[in-house]
Formats: sequence, C-alpha cells, structure tokens
Amino acid sequence: MQLVIISGRSGSGKSTALHQLEDEGYYCIDNLPASLLPALLQELEGRGIPAFNRTAVCVDARNAWQDLARFSEIVQSLPEAVSYQTLFLDADDSVLIKRFSETRRRHPLSNENTPLAEAISQERVLLEPIASAATLSLDTSQMTIYELRDAIRQRLLGGSEGTMSILFQSFGFKRGVPNDADLMFDVRMLPNPHWVKELRMKTGLDPEVRSFLESRPMAEELYEDICAYLDRWLPTYAQSNRSYITIAVGCTGGQHRSVYIADKLYHRYREAFPQVHLRHREMHNRNPEQSLDSQASHDR
Repeated sequence: MQLVIISGRSGSGKSTALHQLEDEGYYCIDNLPASLLPALLQELEGRGIPAFNRTAVCVDARNAWQDLARFSEIVQSLPEAVSYQTLFLDADDSVLIKRFSETRRRHPLSNENTPLAEAISQERVLLEPIASAATLSLDTSQMTIYELRDAIRQRLLGGSEGTMSILFQSFGFKRGVPNDADLMFDVRMLPNPHWVKELRMKTGLDPEVRSFLESRPMAEELYEDICAYLDRWLPTYAQSNRSYITIAVGCTGGQHRSVYIADKLYHRYREAFPQVHLRHREMHNRNPEQSLDSQASHDR
C-alpha cells in the first residue's frame, strides 16, 4: 500500500495537493487525527480493496499538539506493508497573511486573543515535527495552483520506478529564482528581444523571436554549452536514483530568451529521457481565481 501524508501551514496549498492526488486515483482523507493513522491503514489494508492501495491523508495543526509532537513515532508504527511519503507545504509568513487577508477567512488558530500573524507563527512551531520528518518540502510562496499540481506530479509522483523526471522551467529574475530549482542557467547575456518594438509583446515560442535569437551566434553557443553540461551530468543524476530534477533557465522577464532556450532543451532531451516536462513560469495562466491565494479559505 502506498501512503502520502500531506501537511503544512494553513494557506500553503494542502487542499490543492489533496485534490491533485485524488485526480491521480488516490483515496483521500482530509483533516485526519494523526493518532488514528495506524488504525486507519490497518483497516484499509485488511479490506483488500484495490481503491485503497493508494491513499493520501491530510494532517494539519488542528490535531492535538501531543499527537503532532509524536508524529515520527506514529508513522514508525504503520503496518510494514505500507510505503509512505510525507509532503510538507509552506510559504513565507507575509504570503500566508496576504492570502488570508484576501480571502477574509479565519485562520484555524486565530481568535479574539490571537491575531493572524501570531497564529501563523504558532502553527509553524506546532507542525515542526512533521516538517522535519518530511520526505519532500515545497515552498508555494510563488506558485499558482497549476504550478503546485505540476510540482506534485513531477516531484512526489515522478515517473515509473527507476526513471528520473526532468522539468525544464523558464522564469524571470524579476520574480526571483524558483525555489525548487536544482540547476539554474542564466541567459540574460543574450540580446533581448524586448528592446525590439515588433517583438516586445511576443514570446520565445513565436517564430519571429526564435528567428531573432537564432540569427545571433551567441544564442546557439550558449545553448550548446548548456547541452554539453547536461549531456555530461544528467545520466549521473539518473544513476544516483534521483526521482526528479528541475532545470531552471532565467532571463530578465521570463518571456523571450529563457522561454526560447528552455523550449529547445525540452525538445532535445525528451527523446533521451522518458519523463521530460516543460513549464514557462511567467507565461502561466494567472487567473486570480486559480491562484493559491484563493485556496487559503480551504486550507483551514
């Protein structure tokens, strides 16, 4: 039986993570008392129902603090047949405060005597035993729902056994380097299509921008240098039993140069590796209704 335990501070995206696992075929339970986890797994295992072979549970700060403190002891008492992973989600305090302020929902630990900022700080302390034992921790401060779902598919679920999942991600330095980047390549030295009026509103996926960059020998030289590094070291990463690797490519705004290079890398390496993904962070759908900010009301 496969078990995924999801935890994290309120507003960090736990509901999104649980919904993603449900979409992947997991039997999901929200807000489970941690002390009931061994009994639950024994019950599900005893029933022998295939639908229960992949189970995900969410354990949050609404648990008794005594149970949170002994989290490691609880998971060690799980049935031997259970293979488990623990996903811990978090975000910067300022981001969590903003998410709750925008949704106008009450934090589960806040009350008339405990303001929001203090409740968020207390929650970090309560969940520290789970955070320190997590197999995977994700900072969702800059993530949309789509990016968190992608991260779960790549980093938590990965590919089939023995394969490494590779994510090429373009980004803009003006929004910061992605927190989940394992390797990062800076392509800001390339000529910037932003300063060409006809190309400013286009992206690195448009033929006009591609032609502009392809006409600059420096762009091809940089691309080949990146490929030479990846050709040398990606097989080593795969042989070290890594289940995922995120390769970030950055330019100033994340619209032209990084998109162009990341797209070329994706098309090159998807032929050599079975699990290759592509994400353009700054081009992603940023509908406010689909942002993690809107999920704070669910992660309570």
